[in-house]
Amino acid sequence: MAKNKFHDRPGPSQRQLRVGELIRRTLSEVLARGDVHDPELNRMSITVGEVRISPDLKIATAYVLPLGGKGQDEVLKLLARNKGELRRMAGKKLGLKYAPDLRFQLDQTFDQMDDTRRMLNQDAVRRDIDD
Repeated sequence: MAKNKFHDRPGPSQRQLRVGELIRRTLSEVLARGDVHDPELNRMSITVGEVRISPDLKIATAYVLPLGGKGQDEVLKLLARNKGELRRMAGKKLGLKYAPDLRFQLDQTFDQMDDTRRMLNQDAVRRDIDD
């Protein structure tokens, strides 16, 4: 098998990126419409920021955050409890041979952006940037 000349570093393939984005959209739609048969989960507004999928497309890790950031532990428990139903819905929509196993983690990107913004606003850093 020939090596891809344009992609010599380890990272997600185009197929992984495409499938991950399809799963992200599907989960977002299902959670926004309240299609899950769990009233506790349907009560919450959940943002699905990103979905990363393993190279064999068997494991999908969804990075989620409840709106406002409150109740993060509860959201992870509710999603884990309804993982089978969410997997079935995503698999039906995707049309893959096997629906990937869903795993949920808290999305830390908003916290990282806030930390970066705070760091860039420090006087010492501003002096270094302006010089």
